[in-house]
Amino acid sequence: MTCPICQKDSDQKYRPFCSRRCSDVDLGRWLNGSYAVPSTDPDDIDEALEAMEKEPPKPH
Repeated sequence: MTCPICQKDSDQKYRPFCSRRCSDVDLGRWLNGSYAVPSTDPDDIDEALEAMEKEPPKPH
């Protein structure tokens, strides 16, 4: 099995990744919204926009 981030051989300790770094890169992609399941349901879009509007602003 190869690492889905860099394509090197995966390491059993970090499987399916090859290293902690690639594991962290993948986590970062999840957290910033790079990975998403597309939706064709307009209700999902409306709900997401409403939820974002209710969130307090993030401090700089």
